Amino acid sequence: MSDNWGRKRQILALLSSGQFVSGEQLATELGISRAAVNKHIDALETYGVAIYSVKGRGYKLANPISLIDASRLVQSIDNRCFYFDEIASTNGFMLSHTTELKNGDVCVAEYQSAGRGRRGRTWVSPYGHHLYFSLFWTFPQGMAQAMGLSLVVACTLVEVLKSFGVENIGVKWPNDIYLDNKKLAGILIEMSGQADSQCQLIIGVGVNMAMSEEQGKGIDQPWSDLSDLVDMPDKTALVIELQKQLKRDIQLFEREGLAAFKARWQAADLFYGREIRLLMGEKSVEGICRGVDEQGAVLLETADGVQAFIGGEISLRAR
Repeated sequence: MSDNWGRKRQILALLSSGQFVSGEQLATELGISRAAVNKHIDALETYGVAIYSVKGRGYKLANPISLIDASRLVQSIDNRCFYFDEIASTNGFMLSHTTELKNGDVCVAEYQSAGRGRRGRTWVSPYGHHLYFSLFWTFPQGMAQAMGLSLVVACTLVEVLKSFGVENIGVKWPNDIYLDNKKLAGILIEMSGQADSQCQLIIGVGVNMAMSEEQGKGIDQPWSDLSDLVDMPDKTALVIELQKQLKRDIQLFEREGLAAFKARWQAADLFYGREIRLLMGEKSVEGICRGVDEQGAVLLETADGVQAFIGGEISLRAR
């Protein structure tokens, strides 16, 4: 960790008390000048950290921040862990180092300057507020072997979040996680190598933990976070459990395919048994959602029978 980020993390720790802390106190605690304190505060705000500033009282965090305990993370995971205060993209970092990685290696960051979501969307990534996580895996038989993997990852994420006390969550096909019918988390799987032989997959996961009001304005759909929970999950513990459960589930998927996850998927599927509309570009199809098949295609019961639909440009809407 650079001295620059070390200072900022010290400031954040002091501001996490829930009380206002004066600039003089911050300067004294850190052994730096008031001007240096102001410089660090301004920099944190450019990274998306919302800080209340009240003349005569000092500074206070507007939203809770949970930072990774890097030493505990490294000690608790058997694989290699890459941890950054800031990075362009955890997925991008892993994609640029595929020849050096082993199954289960992870990259975690507190801030992404170019976080990515599905369909080229930006994933809003303010410093310390959320979880930005990527895991590496190799499939020797190519993308065909990985068909349906994104649904498996969604099942994993739901199970892990539930183990931390998150209720009222479910999945919108193919892999968006919703809390109280608003998007809580997303999954982006990217590939390098060959589609029909060995390929390397980067499984990216983003979970909203404590979105600031200002950052939320930049999101073009209803969103949720974990800030209303009585006990906010410890982010380090969440990463550790997510990595371990992903390894178990991907290994099960390699042995038994998506069939091993159909019951878990059905239990988490927000649209199962409901009337929905599938949007495919300018076309749409209506029917009753009947879950997914063993390739991960969504099944729709229509007047013509049960049909399977799959593709990156398909969207589901409740009728």
